[in-house]
Amino acid sequence: MTITAEEAKAIFPDEVVTVAKTRLISVPGLDKPVAFITIDNGLDHTRPSTFGPQSLVSLGAAFDEAYAASPAAIAVTGKPFIFAVGADLTAVEQATDRSQGVTIGKLGHEVFKKFTDSDIPTFAFVNGAVMGGGLELALSCHYRTLASNAAAIALPEVFLGLFPGWGGTQLLPNLIGANDAVTVIFENALNQNKMLKPKEALALGIADVLFDSADYLEQSLLWLSSVVRGEITVPRKEIDRGEAWDAAVARAKAIVHGKTKGAAPGALKALDLLELARENDLDKGYAAETEGLADLVMSDELRAGLYSFNLVQKRAKRPAGAPDKSLARKVTKVGVVGAGLMASQMALLFIRRLHVPVVLTDIDQARVDKGVGYVHSEIDKLASKKRISPDEANRLKALVSGSLDKAAFSDADFVIEAVFEDLGVKQQVFAEVEEHVSPEAILATNTSSLSITDMASKLKHPERVVGFHFFNPVAVMPLLEIVRAEQTDDATLATAFSIGKQLKKSSVLVKDAPAFVVNRLLTRFMGEVIKSVDEGTSFEVADKATEPLGLPMSPMILLQLVGSAVALHVSETMHGAFPDRFSVSENMKKFVAAGKGAVWQWDSTGAQTVDPEVLALWEFGNAPLSGEEVKTRALEALAEEIRIMLDEGVVAEAQDIDLCMLLGAGWPFWLGGITPYLDRSGISEKVTGKRFLAPGVASVPA
Repeated sequence: MTITAEEAKAIFPDEVVTVAKTRLISVPGLDKPVAFITIDNGLDHTRPSTFGPQSLVSLGAAFDEAYAASPAAIAVTGKPFIFAVGADLTAVEQATDRSQGVTIGKLGHEVFKKFTDSDIPTFAFVNGAVMGGGLELALSCHYRTLASNAAAIALPEVFLGLFPGWGGTQLLPNLIGANDAVTVIFENALNQNKMLKPKEALALGIADVLFDSADYLEQSLLWLSSVVRGEITVPRKEIDRGEAWDAAVARAKAIVHGKTKGAAPGALKALDLLELARENDLDKGYAAETEGLADLVMSDELRAGLYSFNLVQKRAKRPAGAPDKSLARKVTKVGVVGAGLMASQMALLFIRRLHVPVVLTDIDQARVDKGVGYVHSEIDKLASKKRISPDEANRLKALVSGSLDKAAFSDADFVIEAVFEDLGVKQQVFAEVEEHVSPEAILATNTSSLSITDMASKLKHPERVVGFHFFNPVAVMPLLEIVRAEQTDDATLATAFSIGKQLKKSSVLVKDAPAFVVNRLLTRFMGEVIKSVDEGTSFEVADKATEPLGLPMSPMILLQLVGSAVALHVSETMHGAFPDRFSVSENMKKFVAAGKGAVWQWDSTGAQTVDPEVLALWEFGNAPLSGEEVKTRALEALAEEIRIMLDEGVVAEAQDIDLCMLLGAGWPFWLGGITPYLDRSGISEKVTGKRFLAPGVASVPA
């Protein structure tokens, strides 16, 4: 399978090559030198090293050079703060036939297996971030040291719609046990790509030893010397390939079903490979990984996953339509109108990220005290978990204060309101705030559906009003919809984007249109599902109808999470704006009036049934739909609404719709947000007459 550098370049000519260089170094206690391989793409830490075909050829050549020197040991490490973060996914995106997937898979296995099969001891000095193929290289070595400041350790492939394809599915379970491997490969990956911390990786047995970052390489080389001389013996777990493995596979299947509903081919293939790893036959396992990788490379689901990855990693960092950042104003103090849960969450985030004073106001002292108390208690929790120091906790708590008087905003540069979702109330709040703040102070609203333009219409300076729509929970959800009203000026908008970046949010510019992006689409989607129930479809059928999409939660669970009263209010707002497309369910009105928030109830065994009181109040029609019909209706409605939104200029492109659904609604990477799925299922063309994305974008080239 060995290929030349020229052949590798022909596969992927645009590759940012990670070069591997070998040098021989003397280490105390060893008669022979250590062959020390450093992998580095020549760029700073903002562009981590990855492996494409040319990079793999370079690493293979460096290993051969190291081995030929007959050293005491071979060690591989990365550039400062980065070991390696996996395959260069751009090469996968550019593959045009299955054979290229086979080549990429085989080449990775061939090069990494040199480290595994070597009769000279091999060591991975994991000096920083290590993910995907980078971690698989480390696992391919006989021993692994880990720096205490390694920021990201993971096998994230299943999250992307792929699977660890260069040995990860075979090596990891046979190193740390199948159950712990399930945690890394499936559970963490499908839990929003959760990363391991260095101590966690050590406890799992992924790393053999953890060294302080200050003199990491020196300590690693001394440890290597002790291992080679036999002074240190590294224990390995005894792997149970019987009942324990069965239990691990069952747990993995439950995780995959719960998170993807079987809609993600990469996760399903990873399950097959986990079962195959029980045989501990690397040749057989690697061959299966290669074949599985080649199949996935030519699948629309993987292309959609890579499209999603690029949206989150690239487009989110360069928001379309954002003004020049040089126009942004400095923010030295923040005001928050309201002291409820959402407002308090925002205050906490502003304090933690901006490190500026934040003042909360509300209509009575009890509410103000409760809001400030919430912020203090959350900071105390962070300190108790040792995520911040006691000194930092005290500094942060000193930054938050409360007041009944909006004059406390007089020196604030940015004031955001989070009061009751009523236009009149919000107009009154802004009018009161404007009496106290400077003409340059920005007024932001966290409204989820109301018109920003109307909200600002009665102000002296409407140009400084902007929508700043967070998603709940504020600290967790990464999306921030920044809404430009008709009179919002560039300086206000630039400041909003600057603050969003400081808050570590992914911001998308949205036109001032009812419910913006995420809530508009979810309301249309949910409205069609509820309408099907009104017409006679059972709750059970309607709620399972969208399961094949692998969404993070079913429609009725989403209704429960959002809150029935909030969902009804938004549907009424949307019906007022677009009565021909958004309906208001009379049953939902009764549901909310009865104080109901959930359709389902669960008994002590966890069995799920419809609440009898809900069944009693709901009036069903006599035209039930099948699950497939419900799903089709909901998806066709989405396609129609997205086309209208794009025609209206609510966002710049379909990519922004997808970015919003990925980050604001948690829709799966393998759907590509939503428009790639609508394209590949034919719904886009059926409903709107054309695709949302060009062929080959988020899909296999024709």
